Amino acid sequence: MSLRSLFVDFNSYFASVEQHETPSLRGRPVGVAPVAAETTSLIAASYEAKARGVGTGTMVREARVRCPGIAIVTARPDRYVAWHETLTQAIDRAIPIAHVGSIDEMACELVGRQRRREVAEQIARQVKDEIAKVAPGGAIRCSIGIAPNAFLAKTASDMHKPDGLTVIEQADLPHALHRLELRDLCGIGASMEARLHAEGIFTVAQLTAASKLLLRRVWGGIEGERMWSLLRGAWLPTQETGRSSLGHSHVLGPELRNPEGARAVLKKLLVKAAMRLRRDDLLAGAMAVRIRFVGIDARWEHDLHFEPSGDSRELLHLLTAALDGPRSGTRTLPGPARAIPLSVSVTLYRLVERRHSTGSLFAPAADRPGIDAVVDRINAKFGLNKVYFGGMQAALAHDAAPMRIPFSRIPDAGSEKEAEHNALWLQSINRFKAITEGEHRRRDKQRKPR
Repeated sequence: MSLRSLFVDFNSYFASVEQHETPSLRGRPVGVAPVAAETTSLIAASYEAKARGVGTGTMVREARVRCPGIAIVTARPDRYVAWHETLTQAIDRAIPIAHVGSIDEMACELVGRQRRREVAEQIARQVKDEIAKVAPGGAIRCSIGIAPNAFLAKTASDMHKPDGLTVIEQADLPHALHRLELRDLCGIGASMEARLHAEGIFTVAQLTAASKLLLRRVWGGIEGERMWSLLRGAWLPTQETGRSSLGHSHVLGPELRNPEGARAVLKKLLVKAAMRLRRDDLLAGAMAVRIRFVGIDARWEHDLHFEPSGDSRELLHLLTAALDGPRSGTRTLPGPARAIPLSVSVTLYRLVERRHSTGSLFAPAADRPGIDAVVDRINAKFGLNKVYFGGMQAALAHDAAPMRIPFSRIPDAGSEKEAEHNALWLQSINRFKAITEGEHRRRDKQRKPR
């Protein structure tokens, strides 16, 4: 009865969705790229591709060399979100979902008799059966972990992929974890691994034997104590964290790898972020701008701090000033001379709720919700970017920076796709009205006496 969490992790999710929707891709190596370019990196790879040395982060042209015949498909975020919703509903028919960690991970809490191993395993099999009903053919699969807490259940789900089912009971700890690498544990990245090495911890066995005080020192606070407890199977409440930043990034297509294209995409990303700010009733007091270049490790970075604002025009003025620097009105990019831009990102942070912002007498038009609200309503009713800033033109012409899939947040379909759906619905209504009015005119004409 020590089991309390069942964790579902979909295997190679983006690639699996592509294989399911295109049956000819099933059983073949598949790579998913953010844009159609040989110099971009894959954001997902099927298990057939992974078996031949191709994985997330592999450059497209390198993937073709390692795996001749690999199918490279351009990401379709709207389909991944739609399938996420379908699959969560399927899981929910077997067991309620307690927490959605990302687009391909869900945690469920076991209660009562569900905590018995045989019942928990039966529920896991039912989850797989429900998924098979909505996605027949076996392309979309998941690995499930069952353990005393969600941290260990997630760890268990990674132990056997694809399509695995792994159970870790309290009596199995800690030796069930000893064959793992430090980086296999959620929360241990490269920097944390280096800190553990500095304390003489090189294996998971050494980590599980370390004292609570030592882990507190390594993690620099209470998170070290949480890790100590989680490794021992403790059930700890989920920590609720508020949003601290909001932003977008985009790998530039070949046609936009120039100063004008990079600037246009940056402006589109910033306007999208500002729209999300207003939707969530937030203001931002800082902005981070990043540009990466082809063949150059160093990136251009610039951080700005300002009075809290959610005004698109004010934020665009700040972005333009940062890109121009002392070269007023320039159309080049900052960074190494003659460097070719590869990717761009904009992040807004120092977020505050609008109602908690006191404003400033010295802020230049600190916040103008009026015009922005009108633009947002027009775009929501008639379609995204029906009204837009001129600086975004090049990005819109090449359909750059569409909806993307962050792993820690499921995109809100209402922010982008709903606007498109509303526009299509309005077009359908107008078309129906035109047909109806035409039919009425035709009948009226027939009724007129000759």
